[in-house]
Amino acid sequence: MSTDLSTGESADARELVHFVTQQTRFALVTNIIQHPHQLPSMYELEQLNPSVSEATVYKHIQKLINAGIVKEAALSADERRQGYPWKFYGLTDDGREFLESHNLLEAEETLQRIYETISDKPDKMVKYENAPRPSGK
Repeated sequence: MSTDLSTGESADARELVHFVTQQTRFALVTNIIQHPHQLPSMYELEQLNPSVSEATVYKHIQKLINAGIVKEAALSADERRQGYPWKFYGLTDDGREFLESHNLLEAEETLQRIYETISDKPDKMVKYENAPRPSGK
């Protein structure tokens, strides 16, 4: 790992910042941060990104998981309810720490307030927002 002496930041960290701030990935990270539980389902992420295909949303979430920024959280079999999602996506502890250390979470409260003002959510999205979530983020 090389370090840029002018910033003291490693090349790996700079690459990860660039990776995370790619438009679609950063939108997904933002969606996670602004979600009421910070654990949206894939459906909710797809609804929040209507100009991006479902396959693209999935692909970028997987890339964020592989990079250690996002984790998949699932309800246990006995907690699952028919007609509700059981897989959710949230920031890892390391992902949150990385984003905070690079000032990428400074607008967290503002993003959450903006999300609360979305009034034209489909009924299914409202239902999914209120679905049971795994305990602990």
